[in-house]
Amino acid sequence: MRIALRDGIRSAAAGFRADLLAVEEPLGIRVDGIALTMTMRTPGDDIELAAGFLASENIVRSPADIVTMTVCDGTACGHVDHDGLGNIVDVRLAPGVTIAPGAKRSFLTTSACGVCGKTSIRDICALPRAAVSEDPAQIAPDVLAVLPDRLREAQRVFSRTGGLHAAGLFTTDGELVAVREDVGRHNAVDKIVGWALLAGRLPLAGHILLVSGRASFELVQKAALAGIPVLAAVSAPSSLAADLAEEAGLTLVGFLRGQSMNVYTGAHRIATEPEMAGQSG
Repeated sequence: MRIALRDGIRSAAAGFRADLLAVEEPLGIRVDGIALTMTMRTPGDDIELAAGFLASENIVRSPADIVTMTVCDGTACGHVDHDGLGNIVDVRLAPGVTIAPGAKRSFLTTSACGVCGKTSIRDICALPRAAVSEDPAQIAPDVLAVLPDRLREAQRVFSRTGGLHAAGLFTTDGELVAVREDVGRHNAVDKIVGWALLAGRLPLAGHILLVSGRASFELVQKAALAGIPVLAAVSAPSSLAADLAEEAGLTLVGFLRGQSMNVYTGAHRIATEPEMAGQSG
């Protein structure tokens, strides 16, 4: 039922109509026959999601680390312990690629939490071998300012449901490279990272990752492990996100709305007009 208020509640007009809702369903990820995690996600791009999750957990670093990835319903994968919920992405890793004992999640990961199930801060803290701080990318503030509108224009499902987060990958010139949507912010980012991993494009040096919500700790870690030097969000970052971004040498931008933004770390990458003119000359 939709209610529209006119001159107060007493004159409210009520009516019934169909509405489109964002889909949220479970997806299990199994690696070499072992259940690694169960996440709540929006169906679609499940292979990318699983690949990005493995990259974000520092388990794989290139397409060569993965032998096969198959989407199945559990029984088709030959696993007798499948709980019957949702789909499974069954992954076979290359010989020599192993999972650290702390990588396995102890319970369901919801669409709101990218690090649920981890037992300590040490378990969730991972930084890339190649420091993001070495990336020389420079971004003009006016380029950053237009990215939220470009991301919104590319959100096909959000325009119909209003219930999805988005992650967009841009060049430093503001060109949209890839966009993914999901009920979970971390899932949308994993889909972007997974797409890049499977395409052999990691690390994503010289790129900007824009997320439609807030910038949390896990999103900074995912960006850093993918080699992305700039993470921007339309909402606020957490204190832990800022701390990790500082440690990783990543540029963290929050409250990117209209012509204003807050730069929390890595401000040297936000180029002023004289700096950009000097580069072009």
